[in-house]
Amino acid sequence: MSKKIENLLLFMWVVALSATMGSLYFSEIRGYEPCELCWIQRIFMYPLVLIIGIAYLQRNARIAMTTAVLAIIGGAISLYHYGIQKVDFLSDSAPACGRVSCTGEYINLFGFMTIPFLALIAFALIAVSSLLVLKALKEEK
Repeated sequence: MSKKIENLLLFMWVVALSATMGSLYFSEIRGYEPCELCWIQRIFMYPLVLIIGIAYLQRNARIAMTTAVLAIIGGAISLYHYGIQKVDFLSDSAPACGRVSCTGEYINLFGFMTIPFLALIAFALIAVSSLLVLKALKEEK
């Protein structure tokens, strides 16, 4: 495994770990109760910490297809969640999400950075990095 692939795996792990710790900070320390879409995004992000961490330790870059799929699905959910927060015609027809509204914004930095936006950035970084790993693996053959 090349140093490039190793560095990409480490980067992906740091991103997944940061996103996981950030979500736990918001819910456990700040007391923000996650909505249903936030829980679904967590379902796709949290396992990435273990999957990528183990792959990095085992020097197993073949995991990149799995991480790409999880990140793309999680990113699509984040994009939808961000859309129902910021786009009027989506938020008007947004389904009820249970105890906590999915259209609510606990944070709104600079007028656009919400929690789903932060998750979207993390998923995008992991997806792009996964694709770069797959490309590098193909070039090594």
